[in-house]
Amino acid sequence: MPINSFENYPMSWKPSIDKTKKPIYQALAGQLEEDILNGVLLPGTKLPPQRELADYLDLNLSTISKAFKVCELKGLLSASVGSGTFVSYDALSNAYLLEETKPKQLIEMGATLPDNASYEPLLLQLKSMLQETDYERWFGYGRAGESLWQKDAAVKLIRRGGFETTVDHILFANGGQNAIAATLASLCKPGDRIGADHHTYPGLKTVAAMLSVQIVPIKSANNEMSPSAFEYACKNDKIKGIYLIPDYHNPKACCMSVENRKVIAAIAKKYNQFIIEDATYHLHNEKTLPAVASFAPDQAIYIASLSKSIAPGLRLAYAAVPSRFKEQISKALYNLNISVSPLLAELAARTIVSNQFETIIDVHREQTIRRNQVVNRYLEDYTCLGTDSGIFRWLLLPGKTTGAEFERLAAQHGVQVYAAERFVVGNSCPERAVRVAVCAPETLEELEQGLMILKRLLNDLT
Repeated sequence: MPINSFENYPMSWKPSIDKTKKPIYQALAGQLEEDILNGVLLPGTKLPPQRELADYLDLNLSTISKAFKVCELKGLLSASVGSGTFVSYDALSNAYLLEETKPKQLIEMGATLPDNASYEPLLLQLKSMLQETDYERWFGYGRAGESLWQKDAAVKLIRRGGFETTVDHILFANGGQNAIAATLASLCKPGDRIGADHHTYPGLKTVAAMLSVQIVPIKSANNEMSPSAFEYACKNDKIKGIYLIPDYHNPKACCMSVENRKVIAAIAKKYNQFIIEDATYHLHNEKTLPAVASFAPDQAIYIASLSKSIAPGLRLAYAAVPSRFKEQISKALYNLNISVSPLLAELAARTIVSNQFETIIDVHREQTIRRNQVVNRYLEDYTCLGTDSGIFRWLLLPGKTTGAEFERLAAQHGVQVYAAERFVVGNSCPERAVRVAVCAPETLEELEQGLMILKRLLNDLT
């Protein structure tokens, strides 16, 4: 029997379970999941202490701990030392951002797509390749020994992003998220923890959930990851590494200062933390900033992908990997990929080595700046974080409207944007904000039409 009487005792959750169902911890975990999914327990709710719940249910503490752990691994709960266990704010969020088909009757301002200025030069490069006498080699299996010059191209691209590396550190992946998945699969076990910004790339969240890796939210200061919060997590939250987007952070569109990069790298070295540096947006910088990896090359897996800087269909990423991690990550990539497409690998390498990629990036930047000027004109009365060379912005909402509410409202009026709730990590409270993709609309006219709708909706909220 319970030690204490709970008849009038205030508890945020008073479950009732059938103790004849074995194992009991699974029955309790199932009840907890059901109450979260049905809205009985709302995001941000602090659960009773485990000992208190064990007393209430007349169960062993270990049974409660195992039930909580099951739900933690599913991303439903978030626990932090000294604070307790909470229902995750992202427990019910939809982290899959790119719809299976383009939304009908909606102006796409959700998915982070670059403009289509690169398509024609890539097509001409591809036609040239296919006119060569030995074109058939692009349709076979790629072999590692045949890709040495392509690794030279990878080194050149990565150097352009602010990190010096060599060909013996280069691995190929079928896109940035593929490289992230392989890295987590090789460096983490189920139940391990990694740190990330309290709003982060949803692809990380889906991969972590698939691998049962928990993401610990690291607090920000001045829209950058706080070094002191990172160090606290190293000491208290048993994290093994961190995931960073230093340039044009997704979704908040901010850049990390060089000083913060140095400090974050120093802390990672001090506590032997691996760093996954997502360099998806590094090439958008007009002035190259040093990568975090340049201050901690033995800790950092630097991932440079081409989908946001050149073309979304160019599904290729280069990972610069420290020697101590290379064999593990290489095996994970092989098991996930077998190999990358020789056709895409060759197309990317030729585009880089010929310096054509610089022209493509410059054209993208011109288009992006032009579009951001339109955004600035329509949304000048609101806080819209980001710079004129970024392909998305972080729009802070007036009043008490949540991002999820505004996303639904905008969709009802014909515009797709993505709410902060899609990006939030663990028990962090989502900002009242939405991510607005500047380059996703196919034309400037469509962008203006979408911005007119968003401005009208914002004006109605004030």
